Amino acid sequence: MNLVFFNNTTLAWMTALGIAAGVALALYVAKRLGVHHMRKLAARTETRLDDIAVEALDGTRLLSIVIMGLFAGSKFLVLPPEAHLFATRVAIVTGLIQAALWGHRALRAWLTDYYQNRAGDPARATSAAAVGFIAQTVLWTVLLLMVLDNLGVNITTLVASLGIGGIAVALAVQNILGDLFASLSIVLDKPFVIGDFIIVDKYLGTVEYVGLKTTRLRSLGGEQLVFSNADLLKSRLQNMTRMNRRRAAFTVSVTYDTPTAKLRRIPAMLTEIVKAQEPVTFDRAHFSGMAASSLNFDVVYWVETADFNRYMDIQQEIYLQIIDRFAALEIEFAFPTQTLHLHDARAPAGTDGAAA
Repeated sequence: MNLVFFNNTTLAWMTALGIAAGVALALYVAKRLGVHHMRKLAARTETRLDDIAVEALDGTRLLSIVIMGLFAGSKFLVLPPEAHLFATRVAIVTGLIQAALWGHRALRAWLTDYYQNRAGDPARATSAAAVGFIAQTVLWTVLLLMVLDNLGVNITTLVASLGIGGIAVALAVQNILGDLFASLSIVLDKPFVIGDFIIVDKYLGTVEYVGLKTTRLRSLGGEQLVFSNADLLKSRLQNMTRMNRRRAAFTVSVTYDTPTAKLRRIPAMLTEIVKAQEPVTFDRAHFSGMAASSLNFDVVYWVETADFNRYMDIQQEIYLQIIDRFAALEIEFAFPTQTLHLHDARAPAGTDGAAA
């Protein structure tokens, strides 16, 4: 027991080893009991915060527990200053990594719960994915800087160097960074979300994926359309999914030989036909003008649904009823016509040489 090894007796070494084992065992038992009791408590509550805390605590690594036990035992030994410094730095780095692992598991548990509870809300799910990615990037970046600082690296100079290098890299990859920030803008501002049907210039389709660089649409023809996020935000974009109702306007043209009495009946007839449809809000029907070969009537109404098939069914029924009513009243639809009069200059005076 009195034999000396590396400036410590055998008894001191055994004592330190016993303390290390005791501390490691105590931490392990505390972790198991803590997780067990917290899980039982979380099962009786409605909040998800305690479930996330249990998930994070359950991520405590056995290696971290062992290292902390060894560090506690090393305090009872007579060691050179360099050895004590090394043990302290190892313990601090281990603690920082373990804290980062707790944060990582907590974020992952939160994201999993968020996705499950908002499976029907693509906007919130997309936002959660972006926020989770940013949070984890910040978490591990801060961990790296703290570990380097603990190891004696001058992170002030490093951060300054990274800043200068970052400017150079940003200039080199400005297009990629533009798409990245455009992606964050899409996620936070939500001009559209996954599942929306949008029109971008002359292209249209359903949003399938919003990534860090590109957004992908599935067109009506079945092919996939890929847009750069930055270019997408610069384009004129129509989100058809967020339409509450559809405006319909059309013109009915009749011939010039239609009697005035029948012309007066047409606006009321059109109004009656449109109002008979459901769900429709009638706006107006008027004799709007006299064209070169027709008398025109304008009709405007709103279909109180965004369903395109329903909109087309209503439009179809209105057109068919107009055709039936006009046929019953013997009102003829106009189509482009032209009357040409020819004059024969050789015809005798007083005779009409025109032909129609």
